[in-house]
Amino acid sequence: MNNDFLVPQNKKPTPQPEPIDPPEAPADEPMDAIDASEPAAPKPIKIDMSLDDSNDKKAPKKKRRNPKQWFLGLTKKQKIITVIVIILVLAGIIGGLLLAFPGNTATAPSVKKAAKAKVVKPTTEPSKLSGLQVKPELNKRGVTGVMIENSVFARPQAGIIDAGVVFEAIAEGGITRFLALFQDTQPDSIGPVRSVRPYYLDWLQGFGAPIAHAGGSAAGLNKIKDDNIKDINDNVPTFFRVDNREAPHNLFTTSAKLDSYRTKNNYPAVAFKGFPRKKEQPSAKPTAKTIDFAISSSDFNVHYDYDATTNSYKRSVGGAPHMDEKSKVQISPKVVIANIMSYTIVDSQGHSGYNTIGSGQSYIFQDGNVTVGSWEKTSSTAQITFKDSRGNDVKLNPGNTWISAVNNAPSVTYTPAP
Repeated sequence: MNNDFLVPQNKKPTPQPEPIDPPEAPADEPMDAIDASEPAAPKPIKIDMSLDDSNDKKAPKKKRRNPKQWFLGLTKKQKIITVIVIILVLAGIIGGLLLAFPGNTATAPSVKKAAKAKVVKPTTEPSKLSGLQVKPELNKRGVTGVMIENSVFARPQAGIIDAGVVFEAIAEGGITRFLALFQDTQPDSIGPVRSVRPYYLDWLQGFGAPIAHAGGSAAGLNKIKDDNIKDINDNVPTFFRVDNREAPHNLFTTSAKLDSYRTKNNYPAVAFKGFPRKKEQPSAKPTAKTIDFAISSSDFNVHYDYDATTNSYKRSVGGAPHMDEKSKVQISPKVVIANIMSYTIVDSQGHSGYNTIGSGQSYIFQDGNVTVGSWEKTSSTAQITFKDSRGNDVKLNPGNTWISAVNNAPSVTYTPAP
């Protein structure tokens, strides 16, 4: 037996130096609690990984240890378990904070993903011809031009009120005639249909459209062939005659018949450049409330009255309201334009001629006001354009647009509101 562990019975043991916190050393106890008859055997250390501290009150007060030293004294398995427990606790705390305060961190992922916004596809779009809102499939229809008579025997005309764009000029003898362009509207009666002239074909080709007509001047018919324009002449069953009018003022057609002929003869829709359009902005102080175009004679001169309630121009011709035959409604375009074009007689039959290719002065009436600018058309197939005095494109209101060829600027007059 080692005598180092024997203590005399009649003498208290001499205190031993305190060990320097060995990892597995037992806690210090008073030496008088040790049985002097037996050597003090070291007690094994048991590390309890549970969180039960119910016996802490009974346990003797222990000296605090450095956490690092405590951790180093653990076994490898104990270290792994301790690290896992710490990570789980920290993760729980951080997760709770993120749930409670989601806006406190910009980098934290959203717990609940926001529902994707439902994209609503528009059900309408601006018409390429008129600028009005139409179903998208209507924009895929091609434009069709129809020559419509304007003699006193032809009034009231049918279907022209539904045309997106109308060009007006003298055919012969001072009698005006219309080139009416249709796309998104489908009237069931259009007429009376009459003959074609070459300058109408220049305006037509800017829209890539075929022409529906009843014959024409020699120059007009030759231009259809020379320019390879799709032709719908009156010698096909697309036209019919009504019995409430005298010939030749009784030839009519319908939008359905024109579409059928186009399909049968493979006249596809052709892309074209429409007029730039804008949002309506009625003027609080109109500067052009009445408009007059002296085109030829009193039977064919045109007058417009601005209607502020509809922001449109009520049209009159020959001193009377210009009415639609079927609806009995007065024609009231949203935009009225006068193009100043030199007018001549080109043959012995009195056929008219206009300088449609080139440029000239233009008066654009809309919203109760007038813009004095210019028109320009660089070729037969180019679209006609309208510029203001600074050379910028004039944007037009959506809706029916009527364009009249007028011989000179003094023939265009307008007055502000009284």
